Amino acid sequence: MTTLLVNGQFYLDDGDANWASAVAVTGTTISAVGDAAVAGSHTRVVDLDGATVLPGFVDAHVHPIMGGAELLECALADYTERSEYLAAVAAYGGSGWITGGGWSMTAFPGGVPDAASLDTVTDGRPAFLYNRDHHSAWVNTAALRAAGIDESTPDPEGGRIERDASGAPTGALHESAMDLVTRLLPAPGPSHTVDALRAGLRYLNSLGITGWQDAKVRVDPDDISAYLALQSAGELTARVVGAYWLDPQLDVSQVDTIVAARAALPPGLFTLGAVKIMLDGVCETHTASMSSPYLDGHGHSTGNTGISFFERDMLLECARRLDRAGFQLHFHAVGDAAVTEALDVVEAIGARHRPHVAHVQVVHPRDVHRFRALGVSVNAQPLWARLEPQMTELTLPFLGTERGGWQYPFGEFENAGATLAFGSDWPVSTPDPIRQLHVAVNRTPVPDKTRWTPQDGAFLPDQRLSLPVALRAFTRGSAWINHQEDVAGAIAVGRSADFAILDANPFDRPRSEIWRTKVVGTWFRGQSVHSTVGVA
Repeated sequence: MTTLLVNGQFYLDDGDANWASAVAVTGTTISAVGDAAVAGSHTRVVDLDGATVLPGFVDAHVHPIMGGAELLECALADYTERSEYLAAVAAYGGSGWITGGGWSMTAFPGGVPDAASLDTVTDGRPAFLYNRDHHSAWVNTAALRAAGIDESTPDPEGGRIERDASGAPTGALHESAMDLVTRLLPAPGPSHTVDALRAGLRYLNSLGITGWQDAKVRVDPDDISAYLALQSAGELTARVVGAYWLDPQLDVSQVDTIVAARAALPPGLFTLGAVKIMLDGVCETHTASMSSPYLDGHGHSTGNTGISFFERDMLLECARRLDRAGFQLHFHAVGDAAVTEALDVVEAIGARHRPHVAHVQVVHPRDVHRFRALGVSVNAQPLWARLEPQMTELTLPFLGTERGGWQYPFGEFENAGATLAFGSDWPVSTPDPIRQLHVAVNRTPVPDKTRWTPQDGAFLPDQRLSLPVALRAFTRGSAWINHQEDVAGAIAVGRSADFAILDANPFDRPRSEIWRTKVVGTWFRGQSVHSTVGVA
């Protein structure tokens, strides 16, 4: 069957005629664009009533199972204040452990929550709540006791327990210190994981997202089984590349396990083509790996340069074996030392399968041009490149002026010819591509949910991107990351009919108003998978 979509504004991004008013879809594929579409024969006509249509967004770094699970558990991401978090926890039902997350560090003094306040609303039940970036957790006294964490408990390798002046734990756990509690949490069954993925999938589809790279697929079969369950039931309405989690606590033999798991997969929309290599932590907890120490907020060196999770020889050997096996290397690197380490690994092994570095928060200027030279793509999370309390209160004072100016150098990457891809890192931050595009273009927060005003200014405004460049990163660039540039990422003949339908044309709005644009419909492979206006 051929469907003709007419009376739309289809964004082509082809460097010539950037817009078309009609597209023909035959089966799952775009069969004609513009006048050629209108001239053909069709069995169904859909009038878009002037709506703007973009290629379906592709999220290059997202955690849909974790995000979906938080939607089903004690979800805190919609709140911003400590009192709101406590009220939500108090209202959470069930019995046994209280789990979930989404709290922001900016709601607490110094970015650190306390067990005592959580105790007041948990009625003796143990509680474990991830923060938005999943690099820290808020726990109550019952959880600390269950895990046997007290003043005599040493910080585990790659982690830190927040303590008071006497050494007693206060209720915040960072990085691997979270494992002291997570090992006690009830294991989610296969049905819970499937339900979480289904919730995450529906939410991502509602935002115009039709493909992604899952940035932490566990070798534990639950994650894989969840994708395969939705795929076999015909419910997987997205094209997904899974990135296996490389565990720094295991040896190189885990590569054999990863290769075997990929070989056991049936063909379909879910594939396993990448491996996630997490090199460091995050700036806000001073666990991102830096080439020089963090400051104490008064300009004095602390001697702390963060955490590097991998031993060098083990990292190189795993990366070499994975590359030889045909896997893409997907690095997490936030600090400038971690970014350098990722590039050094790629250079040392001659990685060939489109390696990319996610987050790229602090990038030493000497490394900017290495990305293109080494064939490494920039997997950026644009929403973070803004002035808001997490940046102004928990990051900039501890980096100092020079390093503070090295953050999220998107404009420099574009000028240097690096391949740009965008991802959300949801549930760390919103997966809404429109909001992320707004920040990439303006380097300012979306004004509806922040304390930012125009007088606060833009964050490193020289690093702004144009809307066409930013949009390309969220479509063509991310499709390239996933080795799907011939299938997704553009509205063109032969590509999959994946569309994000908008209520207005963001190109017609002032750049400061991009955020007001909403997705009202999503098509995947020629079928409507989400609609708020009856476009089907």
